Amino acid sequence: MSRPHDADASRLAAQSLARGDVTGWFEDLYREAAGGDAVVPWDAPQANPLIVDALADAGDAVGRSALVVGSGLGRDAEHIASLGYRTTAFDVSPTGIDSARARFPESAVDYVVADLLDLPKRWHNAFDLVVESITVQSMPLSVRDDAIAAVASTVAPGGRLLVISGVRADGVEVDGPPWPLTRAEIESFATGGLTTTSIEQIERADIPGARRWQAWFDRTPSRP
Repeated sequence: MSRPHDADASRLAAQSLARGDVTGWFEDLYREAAGGDAVVPWDAPQANPLIVDALADAGDAVGRSALVVGSGLGRDAEHIASLGYRTTAFDVSPTGIDSARARFPESAVDYVVADLLDLPKRWHNAFDLVVESITVQSMPLSVRDDAIAAVASTVAPGGRLLVISGVRADGVEVDGPPWPLTRAEIESFATGGLTTTSIEQIERADIPGARRWQAWFDRTPSRP
């Protein structure tokens, strides 16, 4: 069941999917939100605490590149940049990207409009850190494999991928969005040369009872 603040996203997603557009509802939502006619349910006042905690011990960031998948209104991307990463953040919604730039006018983040299902070729194996939080689960199962492969493809040799997602039990069907990920779907990020470092379920302290997957994947460094 959707929480009340998810009503706008659910309405617009249903309309978009009915016309065969799996990502168009993001632009619809951000455009309505910009006009005061909708609420973006994931627009939190702070960066996702799971990302904050996961990156606290992730090692030296200075001089390293990061990619934020489905960056929305920019909170997570701004935190990652504050750690010292040269951060690129993308979203399929032009209005979402414009809103992030307006919210953080002095930002060092490179905010880019891009589609996860059709990424720029220059991003292939390009980033030392890739952060995918909740974006893949917002896309229907019909494109799930392609979305996961696209995320994995952006990790550079020697780079790392952090995935955070809602939890869905194997064999359980849900009416999305979102469509949280099963254990098997989380494991499938280990593709294209990525290997699994850790997969665990943890709770968000700020949302009682909300369990999330947190998983790390690594790509072997290139040989000299």
